[in-house]
Amino acid sequence: MSSKDNHSDREFDIFRKAMQGVEPLQHDRKSPWHKRKRPVPLEFPDQEQPGDEFADTSEETPDFLEFRRPGIQHRLWADFQRGVLSPEATLDLHGMRSGDARTALSRFLDQSLKAHRRCVRIIHGKGRGSSRQPVLKQRINQWLPQRKEVLAFCSAPRWDGGTGAAYVLLSRKALGKAVWKLSKIALSTTADDGGHYGT
Repeated sequence: MSSKDNHSDREFDIFRKAMQGVEPLQHDRKSPWHKRKRPVPLEFPDQEQPGDEFADTSEETPDFLEFRRPGIQHRLWADFQRGVLSPEATLDLHGMRSGDARTALSRFLDQSLKAHRRCVRIIHGKGRGSSRQPVLKQRINQWLPQRKEVLAFCSAPRWDGGTGAAYVLLSRKALGKAVWKLSKIALSTTADDGGHYGT
């Protein structure tokens, strides 16, 4: 037996002698140590909801998120990873249920494209409260590549959330197409009102 074990045994004996004759207090309070119940996911109606375009898979999630489509320049990718491109908007999903997060993400991406944002940040948390791997981080890693407007994403720099957040790079072509469609609609509406345009 080591000296450390002898020391702890002696301390316990001293404590036991000091507590002789002491009766434990009786109480009817709930024990502070209770097992937490798992969150129950929200049930969505059958009709299509924002975020229904995202499918779930059971892939393992790496600690550091990293995704880029073919054709992304190496310098742009390096600047993006280092945080040189600062996010123009942030979506905080931390603490949300999976279904709510999917809807929020879909709306946020649509709004970001309409607002001509190039880089955005999504806070998904590190999942330290879950017993298995982080749920929202896993979902973000699966959902983002399913949107063609998402060119790349990676875990944020350490000073801006680290592995608890992700930077997302949005396509300029997708932004351009959206603007072109809106301007075409506006031109056709004005032309219907009798407006004339030169070529």
